[in-house]
Amino acid sequence: MEPVPYRVTRRREETADTVTLSLEPVGTPIPEPEPGQFTMMYAFGVGEVPISVSRTVPVLEQTVRAVGAVTSAVTRARPGQVLGLRGPFGSGWRLDEARGRDVLVAAGGIGLAPLRPVVLRALADRDAFGRVAVLIGARTPGDLPFAAEFDEWRRRGAQVEVTVDRPAPGWTGHVGLITALAKAAGVDPGRATAFVCGPEVMMRLTAESFIGLGMRATDVRLSLERNMHCGLGWCGHCQLGPLLICRDGPVVAYERALPLMTVREL
Repeated sequence: MEPVPYRVTRRREETADTVTLSLEPVGTPIPEPEPGQFTMMYAFGVGEVPISVSRTVPVLEQTVRAVGAVTSAVTRARPGQVLGLRGPFGSGWRLDEARGRDVLVAAGGIGLAPLRPVVLRALADRDAFGRVAVLIGARTPGDLPFAAEFDEWRRRGAQVEVTVDRPAPGWTGHVGLITALAKAAGVDPGRATAFVCGPEVMMRLTAESFIGLGMRATDVRLSLERNMHCGLGWCGHCQLGPLLICRDGPVVAYERALPLMTVREL
């Protein structure tokens, strides 16, 4: 429960309200997070919030969007400032179970942050996987995190498709819902594992589009989000039906999430 001090070594602006912080331990580090896990990040004197891990090696990176008092304080952190971390918490994406299979990543906006480690690890061990397809959606081109990395991902062997709801002047890419990119991924539905993160309606519709192509619900994994306070399943703030997201999630198979996501106000 005690935050471990980490020093900010680099701050990179991703969008107008989102930054990626590179962090190094001041003393003994927390255990290395698995892709898909999160930490509780503490801004001293302000409070703490759950933050996705957007890179695990060779440096720990976390990507934060300013949506409240604590996240705003974290996004204002500059190199040299010390923050506190607890964790890592929750279940990971279990990418190793997809070895020998096609990898299909689908991200909506800031949902790309917890999926970035999946992309980086799959590309670092490219021969261990079949086709690697990354589908990314955002409201506008200015809301795309990690946009400067997309060409590098393509160069290393990933198919990267991007779509936006509202194009800006000069935009020549796709316009519309991310579900329209499902067929363009070109993966083999019978031997693919999908990793999906974004707004809940986006995840549900995207998962359904993948299942419509022939994927099994057990091969589609989602990262769920609720109001997490303790990270250990003690406080109950993140309850979703029978699940405590900080303990039983955030990553769950769509087969398990579907009956919960369709219950209004749950």
